[in-house]
Amino acid sequence: MLPRFEHLLVPVDFTDKNWLALDLTFELAVQNKASVTLLHVIEPIAVDDDPEVAAFMANLERRALDDLAAMAQRFLDAGASVEWKTRQGKRAPEIVRFASERAIDLIVLNSHRVNLEELSAESLGSLSHQVSLFCQCPVLLVK
Repeated sequence: MLPRFEHLLVPVDFTDKNWLALDLTFELAVQNKASVTLLHVIEPIAVDDDPEVAAFMANLERRALDDLAAMAQRFLDAGASVEWKTRQGKRAPEIVRFASERAIDLIVLNSHRVNLEELSAESLGSLSHQVSLFCQCPVLLVK
């Protein structure tokens, strides 16, 4: 890997498909001594001043941080520099903003294979494709 990729970002949603991106990021980070940030974006529920919704969102954030810490353990065990963060908002814009704010050098993001027989606007508007179009840094899509 090129030495300019010193800070890697892996957006995760806690589905099994994340493991492909995490495995590749682990290899890149360990081999190249790159730092890694694991990011989970929680989409807010649009309800004003509801204490039950606020408690629910706080619980989601706590669970996400616990799950991110578990994902980060592999990196920590290998001596890699890793941090984990949550944000609230729409996923694609938050990932793009986070990458810009933190001077991320490379985003490693899982993506689905597009069925060329059934190519549609929806398949071109997936999260991974939105991030790859709008991010200012390189994006590695793992399929």
